[in-house]
Amino acid sequence: MASIFSRIVAREIPAHIVREDSDFLAFLDVRPIREGHALVIPKAEVADVFDLPEPLLGGLLPFARPVAKAIQQVTGATRVGMAVIGLEVPHAHIHLVPIDGLHDLDFRRASPAEDEQLAATAERIRAVLAD
Repeated sequence: MASIFSRIVAREIPAHIVREDSDFLAFLDVRPIREGHALVIPKAEVADVFDLPEPLLGGLLPFARPVAKAIQQVTGATRVGMAVIGLEVPHAHIHLVPIDGLHDLDFRRASPAEDEQLAATAERIRAVLAD
């Protein structure tokens, strides 16, 4: 059975996509810790980020970097933190979370976001990426 992320890649489930190429997809988390919280995934369905083939593992951070910079610009955060958890969905992914301190990278703070807010944030991030 395809993971929820594979279903997003296949466009079976809607998502607020901010960046995409032939190998990777970045979209906003529907349960963000903070506005701008995004997930970056390989399109290939591999359960653990550390099981990714070398070319995908090596391409993950270069793909994520402009997304993180756009999130930082849009949110005004001091930094964008990155977390590899891998327990929520059996599909390799990294979390990009705008942070101003260690307390901001606390997944207990995650809560459902309104679709309209996600759409507006995604649009602002895509606009920065398009520059």
